[in-house]
This record gives sequence, structure tokens and C-alpha cells, in this order.
Amino acid sequence: MSEATAELEATRLKDWRFSIDGESIAWAIFDREGESANSLGRRPIEELNAIIERVEAETRAKTVRGLVIMSGKERGFIVGADIREFEAFQSEQDVINALKPVNALLDRIEKLPIPVVAAIHGVCVGGGLELILACHYRIATRDDSTRIGFPEVKLGIFPGFNGTARSIKQAGPMAAMQAMLTGGMIRATVAKAQGFIDQLVGSAGELHWAARKAVLQNRRSQSAGLAKMLLTKWPARGFLAGKMRQETAKKVREDHYPAPFRLIDLFEKEGGDLDAMKKAETKAFAPLMVSETSRNLRRVFRLTELLKAQAPKGFKWRPSRVHVIGAGTMGADIAGVCVASGMEVTLQDISPEQLEKGIKAQSKLFARKFKTRATRDAAKARLIADPEGKGIPRADVIIEAIVERLDIKQKLFADLETKIKSGAVLATNTSSLKLEDISAPMKDPGRLIGLHFFSPVPQMPLVEVVRGAQTRDEEVKKGATFVTAIDKFPLITKDVPGFMVNKVLTPYMFAAMKRLEEGEDKEKIDEAVRAFGMPMGPIELADNVGLDICAHVAEILGHPSEGSRLARLVASGRLGKKTGEGFYVWKDGKPVKSDAKFSTAELDKLGCELVEPMIAEAQKTLDEGVVESADLVDAGMIFGTGFAPFRGGPLHYKKTHPGAKATTARAAAE
Repeated sequence: MSEATAELEATRLKDWRFSIDGESIAWAIFDREGESANSLGRRPIEELNAIIERVEAETRAKTVRGLVIMSGKERGFIVGADIREFEAFQSEQDVINALKPVNALLDRIEKLPIPVVAAIHGVCVGGGLELILACHYRIATRDDSTRIGFPEVKLGIFPGFNGTARSIKQAGPMAAMQAMLTGGMIRATVAKAQGFIDQLVGSAGELHWAARKAVLQNRRSQSAGLAKMLLTKWPARGFLAGKMRQETAKKVREDHYPAPFRLIDLFEKEGGDLDAMKKAETKAFAPLMVSETSRNLRRVFRLTELLKAQAPKGFKWRPSRVHVIGAGTMGADIAGVCVASGMEVTLQDISPEQLEKGIKAQSKLFARKFKTRATRDAAKARLIADPEGKGIPRADVIIEAIVERLDIKQKLFADLETKIKSGAVLATNTSSLKLEDISAPMKDPGRLIGLHFFSPVPQMPLVEVVRGAQTRDEEVKKGATFVTAIDKFPLITKDVPGFMVNKVLTPYMFAAMKRLEEGEDKEKIDEAVRAFGMPMGPIELADNVGLDICAHVAEILGHPSEGSRLARLVASGRLGKKTGEGFYVWKDGKPVKSDAKFSTAELDKLGCELVEPMIAEAQKTLDEGVVESADLVDAGMIFGTGFAPFRGGPLHYKKTHPGAKATTARAAAE
């Protein structure tokens, strides 16, 4: 190491380690101080800039022959830009000023005459992926933990470090645009096939030597071939952009989520000249970054961190075996999700046919989760039919998902209490019964918690961890720890009717049904709520849930349905999607709807009115202390019901939209 380099590391670097080895290879190791993961904030960027200045000087002096960029963290490369710093941007010019030095830095890396090799293990997304695309050669570990991706669209933006142009240059427009438009995580093997990665190695231990060899052999990545790049030429580019708009519009509305549509516009206009695309990228990116949509989606990201924090740090208890009682759709799906997270699960049901059906239904989940036959077979082996409940004494977590009858649940838990091992979690998935009532016959009611999953279990990220009046804190901590272990978000809530999510959702559902009773068109109701930003309208949602379940929950929560259209449908056996008819007629799993059109103005007005009861009940729920904070109320509604993420949650929407306050006050009074 030269004297100047030693001084650079000793006096200036906090987030990077820099050295030059005996073979004249420079090593830049990213290990952000005080952080569990590497993110590209202002200081790491400034320090990397200083490193590149040193490498440029050493290159001119012919004292280095290459540069390797690696992570000093065990579990990840770079998780992207530091979104905590995004809040400082107040104007488009602030964004442009912040982007200029970063893009200049990546250009300098790209132009270095010596080979620059990125050695990647773990997650490499967002700004991290943009950084490695500026390198000349990319090596990654093959294991499942190594993923790349552009998640920016989930934050209401798209890549802003010239990643739009570099990704197209490297992988071609099809793979690059798909990665940017979907925000999905890409496995290392797929990333190599697409052209994002040049070489795979078996383990993190091999990265150092593979990177050294790549430098010594002066390896350079091959850009996307002519066949791929023909799609950047006109008229193919215009046709491709049109198809992208059509597919994107099927998933999101442009007025709610403009970022993917602006990215397509950028590609359509500038994709034939990637240098021009780099310049245009910043101008298109800046207004998105300071938009209300992006601010709210960044808020949603912070809410995910808040939910994760519901599980205590440093808690030593770790679950590995689960026993689920009840192999209906909910119970079987809970079992499947646990298996997909690596746990061994015994599934119990009094019906052999239901047990077989429930286990078989998990094949679809395993096929999505596991990409090789060996891993799928291993998952299937971890899901064990257990009609006699032999797995109960060995289980770390026992979850009941049987019929919603108090007497049956009471008898079951009184019996389970005598069979489970010390320290095991005892949980009910009830959606309407109080834990205090269920645990009444138990000798130790303090060990019962609620683990309230939402349907469909594999897709819904939230699980309410319900604290009964007598539940011990230790059991709640275990419940939250278990939820995070199966890759879901825990929300700790008091034991009140409907817990938090259903308590807030029910007044909204039944206010919509009241509108229907008064003659409002069901399709207009549903479209108005979708226009507001909900993933599904309340009438269609009721059909999806099951009208019998809706009526039962309504009764528990004080919204009786006697004499209503809902009651009549239930009495006639028309229960919604599961019977083929409810409020809607269902064909091929979808509701049959007319081609009726409604004006934007009337939909906007009606949509705001329809969500008023939800916002009012959300405030009431906070005031009653059902959960700890307004942020947790918002998080629960976003991840438990799909409340419009771009609006930041019902209470945040009320706070930031003055017009909502007056209407919500009216709804509360009514």
C-alpha cells in the first residue's frame, strides 16, 4: 500500500476499506459504519469518490492493474440508495443537484482504463445494481441469497443513477425494462442468463479469488447482442413501449402510480440513444422523487420497518416445528407458508379427505417458492399429515384454525394445554371470538395468543398478534418472532372484537352495502373505491370473502344484517365467489360486470365518501389504544386490507388532506 493510500484509509474512510495488494490490485470494501446493511448515502458516495480519485492517480502512475469492489457485510452487497436522505429533497432542482455528482462518479468508474470488477454476495438492488453496472465485469455467488433488482418503482420512482440506460445496454430492453417496471428480485442464475451478471461462483469464499483472476486476465463484460438491441430501434421501440403500457395498465393506474409510465415514456423517446437517455433520465426522475406519491410510498417502506420492529431484537427463542389444527383453506395455507419458510409442519384434521386436499393445495405455493425438484420435494417432506395430533408435544408453535364456535375452541385448548411442551406457543386464528372467552377453561390462560392471518395467506403480508387480557408479554414476543420467521409482518393488537383490521374495515364494508340498499349501483361503488386507490371494491370484496362470513363478522361487531340484501343472499345459499353467485355472478373466478362508464368527478366524490367510515373508525381505534400508534394503524390497513399505499394510510391521508377531516368528522358523528 502506498503512503498516500494508507493516509486515505486511516484519516478519511469510515464506510470503506481501501488497500492495494502485492499484485497491484486495488480493493474497495464497502462496510458502512454502524449499519447492518450497506446503503449508498452521501458519505459512502463521497468516500467512494475519494477512492476513485486515488485509483485514477495510481493508474496514471502505473501502480495498479485493476480495482475490485466488494462488500464487507456478511449478508449483503448494497441494498440501494439511503432513502432516509430522500426527505431532504424539497424541489426538483435539489434532486438534480444531488444526482449530478453520483452520475459523474459512475461515469468515472466506467471510464477507468484498468478493469473494475464487482464481486457480489447477497442482495444487490437499486443504487447498488446501478453501481455494479458501471463496473466492467460482475461476479456473483450462485446461492439463493444473492439477488439483484430495481425496486425503485415501489417507491414511486425509477433508477436515477443512469441505471435505465446501463441496464438496457447490458441486458437489452426486454429484460431491463421488465426488471425496472416490476421491481422484482432476480436470482443470480437468472441475472447471468439475462446478462446482468457475467460469472457465477459457488460461495462467498470463492469471490475474492475469482475477482483477482478476473483482474489479472483483464476480463470485460459483453454488452447485449445485436438481436436484443434491435428492439431499441424505431419502429420496434414504439411497438414495445405500447405493449409495456398495456401490461402495466392492467396492474396499476397511471394517476395513482405514474413512475412506470414515465419510465416507458423515457424509453420510447430516448431508448434509441443511450447517452441521450442518461441525460433525459435525470429530468424525468426529479419530479417523481418530490411527488406526493413517492413521499407516501417511502412512508410505506418505513412502516414495514416499524412492523418488523414489533418483534423484539435479541430474543433467543426460535421456532422450527409447527402444528396446525384444521386443514381447511386457511389452516392448510398457514401450514404451507410455514413449510415454505423452512419449518417442519404437522397438519391435523378430523377429515382424511380434507387433510389430503389441504396438503395437495400447497403444491402451487411450493412450485412458486422453490425452483428445483429437490427443494420442492424437501418442502413436501416437511409437510406431514397428522390426523392423530402426534406432532403436538414436539411443536414450538401450535395454531388452531377450526370452526368459529366458542365451545369447540374452548374444549380444544383445554385439551392442548395438557399436551404441549414447556415454552411452546399456543395460538388461535379466530377472527371474531375474544381470547378471554376461549381461554376461560384453561388452567393457564396467560399463554394463549391470537395469530390472525388474512386470506389468501400466501399473498397477504400481515398477521395480527393478539394480546388477550391475561396474555403474558413473553407469549406476545414469541408470537411476533414467529411471524417474522415466516416472512410476514406482525402487528400487535388488543383483544377487541375484530382486532384492529376487521374492526376498521367493517364499518366501511357495511356503509357501502347501505349505499347498495339505497339504490346505488354496485359497479359504481366498486369502481369509485378503486379510483380512490383500493385494490378491490367493497361489494366485490364481500363476495370474495364469502357473504356468510361477512354476515357472521358483522353480527359479532355490531352491524346486524337482518332484512338486508346480504341476509337474503345468505339465506338463499348465494354466498359469493365460492358458490358462483353473490352480489355478482362469478365466472372463471371473476365477477361478471357490465360496460357501464362513470364520470371521473362522480367517482372521485363517491370514492372519498365511501372511505370516510374507515378513516373515522381508524381514528377511533387509535383513540381506544387497540394498537400503539397512528403509524401502526396505517401499517395494519395498508398490509392487511391493501388500503391505497400511495396515500400513506387512512390516518396519514386524513392528516395530509384537509378535505378529508371534515368528511371524516361527519362519518364519525353518523
